[in-house]
Amino acid sequence: MSHGRTKSTIPTGDHRNLLDIIDRLRAQGFSRYVDLPEIIVCGDQSAGKSSVLEAISGMQFPTKDGLCTRFATELVLRRGPEKSTKVFITPGGCRYDIEKEALERWQPRASIDKDGLEAVTEEAMSVMQVPTPQRFYDDILRIELTGPSQPHLTMVDLPGLFRAGNKEQSDDDVDTVRSMVEKYMARPRSIILAVVSAKNEYVLQEVTSMAKHADPEGLRTMGLITKPDTLDVGSDSEGYWVRLAQNTEVELRLGWHVLRNRNFEQRGSTSAERDAIEKDFFSKGIWNGVNSSHHGVEALRIRLSSILKDQILSQLPSLVQDIDAGILECTEELERLGPVRRTHNEQLKYLLTLSENYTSLTTQAIDGAYTDRFFGSRKKFDGYPMRLRAVVQNRLLDYRQEMLLNGQRQRITDSESEDEDEDKISESPRIPRSQYVEDVAHRLKFSRGRELPGLFNPLIVGDLFVEQCEPWRKITKTLVGDILEAAQYTTQLVIQHVAASDIADEVLRFVHEKMEELKVKLDAKIDELLASAMQHPITYNRELTENVQKVQQARHKRAIKQLIGKMFGSQHFQDADRKMNLNPVQLVNILAQGLEPDMELFGSSTAVDYMEAYYKVAMNRFIDDVSVLAIEDCLIREISKIFKPSKVSNMSPEDISRLAGESTESSVERKHLKGKRDILNAGLRDLKGLQKQGEFARRTEWNPASSEDVKSKPGKTTYSSEKASSTNQPALPADADFELRAPAPTDMWREPTRDEEWDFAVTPPRVPKKE
Repeated sequence: MSHGRTKSTIPTGDHRNLLDIIDRLRAQGFSRYVDLPEIIVCGDQSAGKSSVLEAISGMQFPTKDGLCTRFATELVLRRGPEKSTKVFITPGGCRYDIEKEALERWQPRASIDKDGLEAVTEEAMSVMQVPTPQRFYDDILRIELTGPSQPHLTMVDLPGLFRAGNKEQSDDDVDTVRSMVEKYMARPRSIILAVVSAKNEYVLQEVTSMAKHADPEGLRTMGLITKPDTLDVGSDSEGYWVRLAQNTEVELRLGWHVLRNRNFEQRGSTSAERDAIEKDFFSKGIWNGVNSSHHGVEALRIRLSSILKDQILSQLPSLVQDIDAGILECTEELERLGPVRRTHNEQLKYLLTLSENYTSLTTQAIDGAYTDRFFGSRKKFDGYPMRLRAVVQNRLLDYRQEMLLNGQRQRITDSESEDEDEDKISESPRIPRSQYVEDVAHRLKFSRGRELPGLFNPLIVGDLFVEQCEPWRKITKTLVGDILEAAQYTTQLVIQHVAASDIADEVLRFVHEKMEELKVKLDAKIDELLASAMQHPITYNRELTENVQKVQQARHKRAIKQLIGKMFGSQHFQDADRKMNLNPVQLVNILAQGLEPDMELFGSSTAVDYMEAYYKVAMNRFIDDVSVLAIEDCLIREISKIFKPSKVSNMSPEDISRLAGESTESSVERKHLKGKRDILNAGLRDLKGLQKQGEFARRTEWNPASSEDVKSKPGKTTYSSEKASSTNQPALPADADFELRAPAPTDMWREPTRDEEWDFAVTPPRVPKKE
């Protein structure tokens, strides 16, 4: 096969290899997973789209406007020494097993050469309708034409747009075709070839608004004007369409093109006669002002071939990235599904592995060693629910604060106490200490024993303490509920991470059943701790007496300070160095006044002091007992043990099958994912092969022999950045520290070798200047 260039300057060899790779990927169903670069041909039914495709390919297309196909047709044109035609169907993504194999084996009974494309299309439609007819098919009819005059080009022909139904196409088909075209237009790697007829008003043709919506900036749309011969010569309408062809009315980055196809009288003319008539038309009148590369079918073939090639090259880097991402996603999903689990041994082996992974992750979550990627980044909140130790620690700190502020039934306040800040934020009802002491004294009168006046019944301390602890139960039960919810959510996330999606719910149900058993033990332990805390006060903690002494000393100090202030004025306390004369007898009298004269109130006050001191000791002990003996021992430490491998080994075959048995849906999904990954891997290998041959970059159009963009010197070529910017080519900075080296003049037009076939895709090497 020749790898040079033809008279039409369409590159062969390497260009064909490039397109063949993309087409091979598309034929394998690659486009179901990753959008591929392609040219989509779309337009209204009366726009002459079929005549355009016929002019490009030389194959007769059905021109009947009422014919509505429900699938796309892929037209693959390749240059070759012999003419050949191949027709087959590429199954859509919704086809599996029998349906997919039936479509792949399908061969048309009708012949395109003898019976025409319309017969083949109808036959393809009939086979796609099995098992049930649909309004739209993801399947693609693929037609490959090879011949010595064909360009290297691939296009996807979409059904023509129409506004109303008739005998052969319903009103529902209007929306079907429109949604189909919109779907293809929305693909960011698609080049939109919008075919518009000069016979109709530009703004009234639906394809124009749809292309504008899909490609607002006009970066990947090329306009194609048909039927220019129907315009009145010299009319304003003809002038408008000429300006449109010159890219001045509606500016598109890829520009516009004009074709003059056969009219009704010329329907029997040959391709050569058709091309001659077209050439003569554009050589006369106002159309002669349109650039010759922007009209005529020969120029269109070259132009579309170049556009498609450039689109492929520019999209290859991102295409490789998308494929890598798709392969990674498949691999992760296959890991989630796990291995095949049909037999008992396969199920047991998988369940053992699953339990090991569960135990490992829950152990890390409990120990606070978040090393697995399951826990996410420590800097982000997303992984916080997985970090059970952090959740439990923070909740217990909140519990301690809640007990400190709201754990008392009544907040006993002293106007001169140092705990005023805590009193303000507490939600417990407040009662002045003096009033509370009087209430206690009143209760002691009706429960008096043999104690002497001024003493108190020691049982009153326990009674007062139990009353003050009343909120503990509610606060602690709320804590237990929150911790259980957090633990269940963490285990749910772990199971969803390590188990196949089809068995995750069953395994999670098993784990939560075991956690319900832990909840029963936890509730029993909480009830036990609450009952123990409400018994008669018992403690040998020296903090009890120390707290009593501290509070009594502080109260006595405040009382003496208040008496001295009344007698000598409060200004004496504002200056620590200030001295005053004081009569010793007067001092003794002052100190005597600080004692409580009512012995009943004195005893009640002492009882309240002991109750409050014991409350602090008991509360701290209770918080620790709940945290360690209940939350930690009865729940947190047991979470990683409820699904240990040793327990899995002792399960019955029925339980193992129930937990690890594979569903039909899971088996189908695994087969689908493996097929998808195989297709993506094969495509990636092909694209990586291209990557080894040349750098993926948009081709820089330059011709050392004739281009004005290049200033030649012997053995050296300097690129003109000014010209480059005006032709949409990458510009080089004026102070660039490199030059583009051209080949030697003697080698400039020699036949390229196999290693040079990728020159069109490789940016010329940057060579440092010699100083």
